[in-house]
Amino acid sequence: MPVSGELYERVANAPAVPQGLPLVILLTGFTDAGNAVSGLIDHLRDVSDPQPVMVFDNDLLLDYRARRPIVVFEQDHLTEFRPSRLELSLAHDTLGQQFLLLAGYEPDFAWNAFSDRVLGLAEEFGVSGVSWVHSIAMPVPHTRPISTTVSGNRKELTASLSVWRPRTQVPATAGHLLEYRFAERGDRIVGFVLLVPHYLAETEYPDAVIAAADRVMGSTGIVLALDDLRESRKEYLTKVNEQVAGNDELRQMVHTLENRYDAYMAGRDPEDMDRYDEGGFDERDLPSADELAAELERYLATRRPGDEDKRPRT
Repeated sequence: MPVSGELYERVANAPAVPQGLPLVILLTGFTDAGNAVSGLIDHLRDVSDPQPVMVFDNDLLLDYRARRPIVVFEQDHLTEFRPSRLELSLAHDTLGQQFLLLAGYEPDFAWNAFSDRVLGLAEEFGVSGVSWVHSIAMPVPHTRPISTTVSGNRKELTASLSVWRPRTQVPATAGHLLEYRFAERGDRIVGFVLLVPHYLAETEYPDAVIAAADRVMGSTGIVLALDDLRESRKEYLTKVNEQVAGNDELRQMVHTLENRYDAYMAGRDPEDMDRYDEGGFDERDLPSADELAAELERYLATRRPGDEDKRPRT
């Protein structure tokens, strides 16, 4: 067990961590449109063989009443208790390249202490850079590539990938605090915000997971197998497109979003990316067809497990 007051336990017989690896941070919590983060965590746990190095203490960081663990009831007795997980692991990509993965739930408590510990571990292991991803719902069409807002101090990634650069105030996440502290210390840090179609935000959207994986690969140099996700994408988009094609109002909504997206992209000045274009992606411009979007969400939700079934994996 962790020493009283400590936020994590070092795993006995954990693999040795080489110096200079990239660190990928994936925390579920406040926003996860399209299940981009939780989906990528599940995918990496399947394909990258993460070996826990540090396990964070749920009793100190997690509000059990807000995110309850799952128990399995088998006729007349309990067979399993599934706690949430927040771990720092040593993982590897399809080429055998190693990287550090901090993945699981966003802490409910002790954010400052948590960020201090994570920065200390990054210093201990001499990480070469830090990348993290989260996703938000935006009025954009599923028929266009998922766009990104990029933050941090990796200017080359901001210049090449950041499509929307607003000046705004938003509720912070633990990921934001980590980015702020890493940047303050002068470490290489990049954050990616995926802009996910608002009418698909409550579904398990394979494109969002693929986009999250692409951004991580682009910032770290690791290579991830995505074949299973691409197969899921084909099935998912077939269902979405069938639903849209069969409903004139849904089809008009998507067409309107396509026109807005294309007009914004055509008018974006790559030499002046700090300017916030009021005609761009503004949540105040959500179309009046939100009710139709909700109908589509309900349709797609019939093919995904409930939220409570997924929480133990994060």
